[in-house]
Amino acid sequence: MQSREGDGLGISQPEAMWGGAFILVLALAVALAESVAPAERKCQLSGLWRNDQDSLMEILVLRDNGDFQGQYLTRVTLSGGCAQISPLRGTQQQIGEEGWPTFAFTVRWDKFSNASTAFVGQCFVDAGGKETLSTMWLLREAVGSLEEDWKATRVGRNVFTRKRTTKGKILSNLSPPCEAVSSPAP
Repeated sequence: MQSREGDGLGISQPEAMWGGAFILVLALAVALAESVAPAERKCQLSGLWRNDQDSLMEILVLRDNGDFQGQYLTRVTLSGGCAQISPLRGTQQQIGEEGWPTFAFTVRWDKFSNASTAFVGQCFVDAGGKETLSTMWLLREAVGSLEEDWKATRVGRNVFTRKRTTKGKILSNLSPPCEAVSSPAP
């Protein structure tokens, strides 16, 4: 059964024309999104980040070679004591065409704990422009003997999202002051 104005499939020429126009518009929209999205969706590590444990990380210096440094304020401590801002240093792979770099950094908790943590991860940007750092970490705590080595390393995962703020060093202003706690006499 063939319609007089159709294409043999029961679709009239006006309907076929609109369908063709829709496909053309859809193809142009996809091509435009693909050509614009990578540049707009590149992830920049510098700035202030908050993780799922409410800890804060500020990446202050990001060099052309991918090295970076900054500060980390954890909300979780091994000792339950007052956490202080700790230094972090790391490096990222050079940003590729997709703009989502992998990176690694370490945090030295020397001001309040005898431990270090190594993080590895990747930055992602969703279609809405939300930046996310997905990380895995290893925390190494000092122990008194080789027999205790089995309990010295912990592993975990954190997801960081960008915290929008003004430019400049921010973390030190957000850090709660730690009161000087005197150690009890032996």
